[in-house]
Amino acid sequence: MDWLIIVFILMLVIAPVMWLKPSPRQKRQQTLRAHIADKGVTIKLEKPPLHYFRGTMPAYRWHYPQERPGPDFLLVRDSDASDALAPYYAGWRWRIAPLRPLPEAATVPLKTLLERLPQDALVVQSNRYTLTLWWWESQTAQRFATYLPEFQQLRDALQGHADRPINKPLDVGALSGSRAINDQEAGSS
Repeated sequence: MDWLIIVFILMLVIAPVMWLKPSPRQKRQQTLRAHIADKGVTIKLEKPPLHYFRGTMPAYRWHYPQERPGPDFLLVRDSDASDALAPYYAGWRWRIAPLRPLPEAATVPLKTLLERLPQDALVVQSNRYTLTLWWWESQTAQRFATYLPEFQQLRDALQGHADRPINKPLDVGALSGSRAINDQEAGSS
């Protein structure tokens, strides 16, 4: 009888440890995130830009250079989009279309990506700071790494094509130089 009590106590001690152990899916996601983060992609769990969605979803971000922001657009997979949204390509719809047409150098890699992305990729978004993929991480790190060159090519083609011009700070040196010229003109008249 004593040994049954000992076994029961050991099981009570071991059970919480087993619950804390990551599942095979969690291990695969950790490996995927670590591998992709090493390639310069920022990964965060955030609320995606879907109206019906509650909770968070993994967002993979490629940053535009600060001095060369990207355009604003939002593409949603047909399965998660309203029929009222304008169709774009290969089962994707514009929720927010770009204000200006995308450059040809960006259109080809974007269409290639849209054809190749896994079914659990729901949103492709660009804003002035980042190009973002919202997806459920169904693939391995090696498989997802095959998309990286196309995402980088797309980001490089989109950078510098912001919808709004960049607000640059005033050049104080140029202002003081123009003020000196105005002072000279005023003194000579």
